[in-house]
Amino acid sequence: MFFPIGDDQVHQGHVPFFSYGLIALNVLIYWYQHSLGGPEGAAFIYAYGCIPAEIESGQDYYTLFTSVFLHGSWMHLLGNMLYMWIFADNIEASIGNLPFAVFYLLGGLVAGLCHIYFNTGSAIPAVGASGALSAVMGAYIVMFPRSNIRGYLIVFRLSVPAFLFLGFWFFQQSQAGYASLGDTSGGIAWWAHIGGFVFGVLGGFLFRIWYGTPGLVGAARKKRDWE
Repeated sequence: MFFPIGDDQVHQGHVPFFSYGLIALNVLIYWYQHSLGGPEGAAFIYAYGCIPAEIESGQDYYTLFTSVFLHGSWMHLLGNMLYMWIFADNIEASIGNLPFAVFYLLGGLVAGLCHIYFNTGSAIPAVGASGALSAVMGAYIVMFPRSNIRGYLIVFRLSVPAFLFLGFWFFQQSQAGYASLGDTSGGIAWWAHIGGFVFGVLGGFLFRIWYGTPGLVGAARKKRDWE
């Protein structure tokens, strides 16, 4: 399994305040959620997680946004924040701070709606930044297809082009999504990932037209890998 730790960075561009701020915000919210304890923590998830059955009945539309900032476990949080660290800053540096924030939230919204469409009637709350991050990764594969994604394959360090890493990632999500059709037992929101990624790809093409693609430099010069 390939474990990513870094990428090539945009040379110049906007300072990615929102990307790094979102990491801090998600960590703080999870810390608060975890501090509530068992029953209260579960109630917090049910109050602010996205429950398809409730959205379908016209209730709690706000959870389409609040659910993007909740996570089910430390591993869930750390995995998403690692991907935020690697992919989000290049997009924000390229398109600007406010456009990135809007794009991120819209990506989470589209991902949530896609999850609801394929999980009608479910009473299980969906949480996590994965859908919004899938949109970021969809934009990344269009805007920076040849950016080097560095990481470890077991103990071997190597780099792969973004289009290979993200293309394989999307293939995995698609396979899992189709396999999950008809399964109402909950688990990973595969279709949120798929919907978010497709939205991000479309956004990526628009961003290339509107903003172009800034040059890249090695991450060693602009951002330290996680080692």
